[in-house]
Amino acid sequence: MSTEIATKSVAFYTLGCKLNFSETSTIARNFEQEGFERVDFEKRADIYVINTCSVTENADKRFKSIVKKAQQLNQDAFTIAVGCYAQLKPEELAAVDGVDLVLGATEKFKITDYLNQLSKEEPTQIHSCEIDEADFYVGSYSIGDRTRAFLKVQDGCDYKCTYCTIPLARGISRSDTLENVMENARLISEQGIKEIVLTGVNIGDYGKGEFGNKRHEHTFLDLVHALDTVNGIERLRISSIEPNLLKNETIEFVSGANAFVPHFHIPLQAGNNELLGKMKRRYNRELYVDRVTKIKEVMPDCCIGVDVIVGFPGETDDHFLDTYNFLSNLNISYLHVFTYSERDNTEAATMEGVVPKKVRAKRSKMLRGLSVKKRRAFYESQLGKTKTVLWEAENKEGFIQGFTENYVKVKTYWNPELVNELQTVTLDVIDEDGLVRIV
Repeated sequence: MSTEIATKSVAFYTLGCKLNFSETSTIARNFEQEGFERVDFEKRADIYVINTCSVTENADKRFKSIVKKAQQLNQDAFTIAVGCYAQLKPEELAAVDGVDLVLGATEKFKITDYLNQLSKEEPTQIHSCEIDEADFYVGSYSIGDRTRAFLKVQDGCDYKCTYCTIPLARGISRSDTLENVMENARLISEQGIKEIVLTGVNIGDYGKGEFGNKRHEHTFLDLVHALDTVNGIERLRISSIEPNLLKNETIEFVSGANAFVPHFHIPLQAGNNELLGKMKRRYNRELYVDRVTKIKEVMPDCCIGVDVIVGFPGETDDHFLDTYNFLSNLNISYLHVFTYSERDNTEAATMEGVVPKKVRAKRSKMLRGLSVKKRRAFYESQLGKTKTVLWEAENKEGFIQGFTENYVKVKTYWNPELVNELQTVTLDVIDEDGLVRIV
């Protein structure tokens, strides 16, 4: 079977983070420019592209089931694996039955160049660079999938956190040029999309590698100042940003900005300084408190999300309770809880004090419960207030859903005229599903 590019259909499946979604969307546009028809992953296609993640063990396992699903839809289809897992363990992915092509960190953006070489009869092809070669930047953004767009501004990471494979999967920290970011933002705006979420591996590091080297011309603060002037974009949201890189100047700017919304997602990972040291994080918990305090001082209604890892090697019951109590007493809005899983070629994988899986699961459950309480308390604090909702496109059992500027999830009775519209509402009641219902 050969590939006749002009008449082929292609489907995409994305595992992992917002950054992966933005890159999948860009890869999809490359296919469309080559004459491919993009179809939903649930449908029969000639080519299936799976953008992989390697942050959690679960993402690794899901890959096999997604490949199997593609094969059931069309056993003659070409299945292509790209992304972080494809860079870290290309041979492992190539060994999965049904996978025809594995592309690493730099190759994934040239995916259509490899299609004419494909044949179902041949062994799985692997094209994966040495990660040191991933030193150039490819801009991307997601569009057409939802009412908001994910705009990639930065890639890679120079940090050496002991649990993390991202530097191995994505290479050194590098940034898009400010000119190109602004152009992509304008393109998104022209599509009628109201909200942009800034994304990257370590976006607070923006500016580094903007010109293919370590010279800095722009900073993250320059970036947010510039983006706040883009016409047509009603909302700009900062995705995950390291606490040591979230400066007071940025917080103050966001508090009075035209389009930036009062919502930060700030990784913590552990609420215990000894564990933060073992993780090689670049801050202590006192700095984290300072950031949260500053945000709430200038934006009392700001939503603050927190990443936290449970079960890191050496995490004792006392360490965990230290983290639990720290978060319990902190004025934050919700948690993203990650259960630590050993990753090859990381320093933490060889550390002593391995926490049993059952203990990890128990601690994860406790923090997830705390997150539910935190989110509920945050939502309750917002009742009776007037906010602006951006309504989404899906009819969910007779309701339309959306988010306020400060990330309260709300719903009201389905009305197609509200889709992708900003509406000023009063937050009325919390429904039994935990969402705020507009009466």
